Amino acid sequence: MTSFVLVHGAWNGAHGFTKVRRLLNAAGHEVFTPSLTGLGERSHLSGPQVNLTTHVQDVANHILYEDLRDIVLLGFSYGGFVVTGALEHIADRVSHLVYLDAFVPNNGETLMGLVNGVNRLPFALGQPWQLPIAPRVLERQVDTDWIRARSSLQPLQCFTEPVYLAKSLNAFPFTRTYIKATRNPPDDVAEPVFAATGNRIKASPAWRYDEIATSHMVAMNQPEALVKILIEIALSDPKRPN
Repeated sequence: MTSFVLVHGAWNGAHGFTKVRRLLNAAGHEVFTPSLTGLGERSHLSGPQVNLTTHVQDVANHILYEDLRDIVLLGFSYGGFVVTGALEHIADRVSHLVYLDAFVPNNGETLMGLVNGVNRLPFALGQPWQLPIAPRVLERQVDTDWIRARSSLQPLQCFTEPVYLAKSLNAFPFTRTYIKATRNPPDDVAEPVFAATGNRIKASPAWRYDEIATSHMVAMNQPEALVKILIEIALSDPKRPN
């Protein structure tokens, strides 16, 4: 049995992993899907003070309070920033780190900087503190309708606060995987970053690289394909008992 911690992306919550969670549970694994403050079922806790640090603490505390060890930690999309920042607190509990069509930031980078080349927005009285929902079209209309009904405005500071990473990801003892969705629309604002990240990692012997032929919302579009990769990762973990 492997313990998986799956961290969702922007504008949605842990409900995006419902299909994956059920499949992994059915295969005998533990699955934890913390919802980040201000999103998903915790959308009522949103506010201008919610930032990347808040979400890093959400994930780190979830792992520490559940006393999880030897975990497969996955960050999806914006969740790549969150799991990267959480390493300062829980790196010794991670056996494998997975980025699912996600940002893989270096120390001091921001999501806004990677996507728009602007790390900070000018401050002004009355400035909006939330970002409008980025609409996603999924493979099935029923899933598109379902996820849109559960989407929330995103606190702006999550995208403008720099991530802290004490050392290079390759310097950590755990193994790493990048999973790329290969059917993202080319005009998706984050796709150039994801594509460049995937190409860089694909050429690195320090990483495992996988692809899934779908668009960005991988966990809802192709849960079986994602679970197959995650179980392969679990089976390849040398710490896993026979």
